[in-house]
Amino acid sequence: MMMRNPEQTIGNLIDKANTTYMSYVNDDGYPLTKAMLAPREREGIRTFWFTTNTSSNKVKLYRENPKASIYFVDRRFFRGVNLVGTMEVLETAEAKERIWQPGDTMYYPEGVTDPDYCVLKFTALKGRYYSNFKSENFEISAE
Repeated sequence: MMMRNPEQTIGNLIDKANTTYMSYVNDDGYPLTKAMLAPREREGIRTFWFTTNTSSNKVKLYRENPKASIYFVDRRFFRGVNLVGTMEVLETAEAKERIWQPGDTMYYPEGVTDPDYCVLKFTALKGRYYSNFKSENFEISAE
C-alpha cells in the first residue's frame, strides 16, 4: 500500500481538513487532545503554524514538554494522518505577524500585539497514514 507521493497525498488530506486534532502531555504524563482550527500555514508535511491563546493550558504544557502530535481526518473516505513531533510556542512579533489575519481580533481583541495571542509551530518527525483499513508509517526528512 506504499504511497507513491506521501507529501502530495497527505498534503491534500490536510488541506481539505477544517479541523486539526492536537495532542499534548499533561503534568501526570497523560495525553490530552483538543480540536483546533486548520493550520494557518504549512511547509510541506513537516512544519505547521497555528494561532492560539497564550493563556491556554496547552501552551503551558507545551512549554514544559514540547512532545506533540497532530491528526487530520478525511471523514468521507475514512482516511487520516497522524504526525508526531515537537511544538514550539512563539511570541515574537515576526511569528505573530506572519500568520495574523484581519478577523483575528475576534479572538485577540488587542490585535497582533495582544499578549494573549501566540503562535504554535509544529515540526513533524514522522507520521502514520491510515487508508482503506490499512496503515503505513513514514519518516519526514528535514529539507
